[in-house]
Amino acid sequence: MRTLLVPFHGSDATQSALEMAHLVATRFGSYIEGLFVLQPPPIIAGEGITIPGEYLTQLAEERRRLADGARERFEKFMNERDVPLQDITVAGDKPSANWRELEGLESQIIGEYGRLFDLIVVGCATQPSSADRNATCEAALFESGRPVMISTENTPTTLGKTIVIAWNGSTETARTIALGMPLLQTAEEVVVLTVRGGTVPGPNAEQVAQHLVHNNINAQTKLVESGSRTVGEAILEETDRIGADLLIKGAFTRSRLRQMIFGGATQHILSAAKVPVFMAH
Repeated sequence: MRTLLVPFHGSDATQSALEMAHLVATRFGSYIEGLFVLQPPPIIAGEGITIPGEYLTQLAEERRRLADGARERFEKFMNERDVPLQDITVAGDKPSANWRELEGLESQIIGEYGRLFDLIVVGCATQPSSADRNATCEAALFESGRPVMISTENTPTTLGKTIVIAWNGSTETARTIALGMPLLQTAEEVVVLTVRGGTVPGPNAEQVAQHLVHNNINAQTKLVESGSRTVGEAILEETDRIGADLLIKGAFTRSRLRQMIFGGATQHILSAAKVPVFMAH
């Protein structure tokens, strides 16, 4: 996980994502790229409607002010942690960073540009009311082909010391495990958690743990009943009970639309997780 992309606006949500990215970079000597997307002004449809030039100028100035403020906050963060600002082409085994601005719709930019990076770090887990944040998160999951780390409001002091894998037998979770191997191989303990009744046809948790052990990972299994809880609630409560500092889960085994309408484990975890979540679709 040597290259990390952080969509950064300077808000509290993106600040937590930046702090999370720094934890990952410290472990793997990663390059962190802070990205600010300069979004186009909204289009007002209607025959005979003209937009005053002064209004467009004000929008452009405000956009520039926000971008400059975000860049200043990003560079200040890196300077305080002695992370050098340098181009991605500069080789090294210690954390480094750089800033980039692109124009367009943020969700589209993240989905496309994010394909270059080993990991995209976003801050939407505890921001259920932010449509923009969730749109960015879902674009990263569905369009980039890359794993996504979802930060929490409060940055933990450790990351990946004890990892829970929410195993449900799915292709999405199998792929997420493969992409998360660098984290799993440096963990002290890994628990393959299964919620009874929350699985699809596929290998069981014991088989997953056996293959992880063969990769020199200290893995064990845990099977729990959901009881009166939803699968998402059970996963988060058991993750907290285990004392994990990272949750690995495949995203949207059920369709995204179905989860939006009827709810689902991924949707609940995105809105309620108290530990960082590593996801892929």
